[in-house]
Parts: sequence; C-alpha cells; structure tokens
Amino acid sequence: MSKFIYDKENLYPASSLGETQDDIPTGRDVEWEPLVDYRRNGVSENTIHGAIAWYSGSEAIHSFGGNVLCYGRSMMKPLYIKVFEQELADMNWKQKAISVASHNGGAEHVEAAQSILSEGEWGLMLTPLDLPLVQFGRQVRRPRRWYNNSSGHHAAILRGCRKKGWNRAGYTLPSHPVFQNYLKLMKNYLGKDWQPKRIARDGDGLPTVAMTVNELAKCYAQLAVEKNWIWEAMVKYPDLVGGYNRLDTTVMKSCHGKVIAKEGADGLLGLAIEHPDYPQGLGIVIKIAHGWNPQATWYIARGILGVLGFELRNPYPLR
Repeated sequence: MSKFIYDKENLYPASSLGETQDDIPTGRDVEWEPLVDYRRNGVSENTIHGAIAWYSGSEAIHSFGGNVLCYGRSMMKPLYIKVFEQELADMNWKQKAISVASHNGGAEHVEAAQSILSEGEWGLMLTPLDLPLVQFGRQVRRPRRWYNNSSGHHAAILRGCRKKGWNRAGYTLPSHPVFQNYLKLMKNYLGKDWQPKRIARDGDGLPTVAMTVNELAKCYAQLAVEKNWIWEAMVKYPDLVGGYNRLDTTVMKSCHGKVIAKEGADGLLGLAIEHPDYPQGLGIVIKIAHGWNPQATWYIARGILGVLGFELRNPYPLR
C-alpha cells in the first residue's frame, strides 16, 4: 500500500488570496452558494453562504457549490473507525457509540470512553487537554484528556491497534497503518485513482483529509448502504455521539433510526439516510462557509429532512 508523504515545500499556501488544487479553487476564489437569508420586512440583513451535496451511490442528486474543497474533520469519524469494524465488534453499545463521538465531555461521555481501555493504557492517549464543552452546576476547571470531545474515538483507535497487533506509538501520524488503511477505504468509495489533495492535522491530533463536499457526500451515502454496528450504535445512543442540544444528536433522536448524523468542526454536518426512494443509500453533507453556525445549519437540515419526510424538532422536554 502506498503511503502519503508530506511535501514540505508545498505544505502551506503560497498566497493568502488562495490557490488552485487540481482545478479546484481555494481562498477568495471559492464560489460559495447562498444557503440561508435572514430578512427583516423583505430586506436581507444576513446571508449565510456554504455548500450542500446529495449523493445516492455514486450519483449526484443535488450539488450546490459541491466542488468546494474542505477538510472532513470529525464528521468522518464513523468512516475512520471502519478501519477497526471487526476488531471493535465485541465492545458494548455505549463504547461503540462513543468511538465515533465528538461529545460534550459530560460524566456519561467520560465514563464510556474510559471503559474502552484498561487503566494501564490511559497514558497512551494523545488527545489534547480540554474542558467539557457544556457544563452544568459545579464548573470543571482542570483540563483533562478525557474531556476532549474525541477521547472515545482515540480510545477506540488504541484498542483497535492492540487487537490488530499494530504499534500504538505514533497512532496519530499520517504514516501510521490506521491512517493508511483509512485512505485505502476512501479509495474503495471514491475510486482507485482518488488521491488526497491535502492532509492536515485536525484539532484532536489525528490526520484529516481535504475533499470536495461532493466527495464527502458520496462517502456518507456508503454509510447508509453498509449499515452495521456503527449505524446501530449511533441510533441507539445518540446522546453519546454529541450530547444535550447538539444538532447531530437532535437529528438522530428526531428521525427514529432512519438517519445518522455527525457534526464536524468549522461548519460541517453529515447525514446518512435510509430512504425507500434511494435504495443505494443517501448521503448529504452541509458545509457552512464561515464556520459552525448551529442556527443556520438547523434551518438547512430541517428543510432537507422535511423534503424527505422527516420532521426535525427539539426532542428535549421544555421546562
């Protein structure tokens, strides 16, 4: 299997105005589409730009700005963990759900993540120190690796490496077998000639790949076809995947097992949908141009899911 090697000379953009990657513009040349327009008495006050792509199998159903290049970030965790689909099949459902999570760092999240490894293995974790994303009552002030939203994902990777007999040192590096096998999986979905356009370090320390929004949606369509324990764990325990009031958790709780959803940093939401009109699976990816905007993404997701017959509502009781 070929390994991706960093090109140190071309690692950083030559111009702050952007450049072209394989005929795909970046920077200021990107043609984002207007997705949400906030108006007051008919006058536009705020327009949210971004990109949306719908794919069923390898067929593009809709693409609004889908040729935009972006990193998949944590939205790709359900696909990344497929490298260990067989090795992690013996975990319980809570452990499986937290393995693909970008969680809030609550007590239930930390407990599930820690249970994946023996206490003697905790020192192998390379997640950045962090605080819980959402805190109620007494505030936690001491950062810990387990509070990081990717702690369950890292713990599952370490467990999978042990079961495969892979060296766990350097598991966050692009040269490690984990990432190399992830790239092989992407080639299965996107074609044997597909190559990553850029690879960077994500916020949790793991590598993330630059793809077009169209390519990301095509990958998500495969999640709907290859329903396995990853799908089942996410719909069984949606609160572990994100947490209270998180958009991906809300989508899964509202759609009753027919949709899995995963947020990604800086404005990403991936939806894998089981729908009778799309027997080859339906993958939809939303990317907000300026970064994470839960209100705008909610409006977009609600509109898309409504067209498909799902009603996105707040599943939490009002108090």
